[in-house]
Amino acid sequence: MTEILAALTDPELSFFRYALLTGIFASIPFGVIGTFVVVRRISYIAGAIAHCVLGGIGLGLYCEKALGITWFGPMQGAVVVALLAAVILALVSHYASQREDSVIGALWAVGMATGLLFIARTPGYVDPMSYLFGNILLVSKGDFLFVLGLDALVLILVWIFYNSFLAVCFDEEFARLRGVKTGWIYLLLLCLAALTIVLLVRVVGIVMVIALLTLPSSIAGNFSKSILQMMVYSVLLCAAFVVAGLGLSYELDLPSGPVIIVIAAIMYLLVVLGGWFKQKTNLFIRSGQ
Repeated sequence: MTEILAALTDPELSFFRYALLTGIFASIPFGVIGTFVVVRRISYIAGAIAHCVLGGIGLGLYCEKALGITWFGPMQGAVVVALLAAVILALVSHYASQREDSVIGALWAVGMATGLLFIARTPGYVDPMSYLFGNILLVSKGDFLFVLGLDALVLILVWIFYNSFLAVCFDEEFARLRGVKTGWIYLLLLCLAALTIVLLVRVVGIVMVIALLTLPSSIAGNFSKSILQMMVYSVLLCAAFVVAGLGLSYELDLPSGPVIIVIAAIMYLLVVLGGWFKQKTNLFIRSGQ
């Protein structure tokens, strides 16, 4: 603990402070959007968007280093491709005759393949591991500002469309009959999820995005009586996992992304086992009576 406090106060370790602040403030969109993803049961769609992001990252690296387009880097490419994937999946889900799972599988594979091809053609050495498995210590001041902007965007849009999001998540057909434009609402939800996923890639990487997007919300669902309460608990849990993972990885000299996910997974397992044990205990008590 003393080493972590020393690192936070060390003027030469500003990257560690940015990582901690980014992790804490990023927990807001993680928890809020993650709740909708869990309730709507679209984690598989979020996974497809996450893997498509590598295509945008590769495109951004190629444009920046090979073509000299300095204003279009990995982050910009990731945002563009993530939003494009969200639009395609929303259109397929509501209007196309193609099987949704086939399109998801295609986007999943093509996004990864395209990203690796762009990275292979990018001059110089590019390590894809930091994108696949994340490294929150690499976040910059610009990333932190992006997090703050995403926080504001998510909170404002969720506040405006909260009831519509709930309607789409719980009973889309009934909402459509009541006049709710479910197609546009679902598209907006997927776009917010796409932006959140881009941010998640910086924290835990493409491979582990789904875990941090869904585990805190899944845990929170066991203790919540409303969606709003579930969001609050999810945000707090996500922040706790990120801070604990960052601190433990610093102490043990381990990659931060995998440590964050392992902590979240252990907590989820404990909650599931605790719920199972409580249920069995109650059944035993009732049968004894």
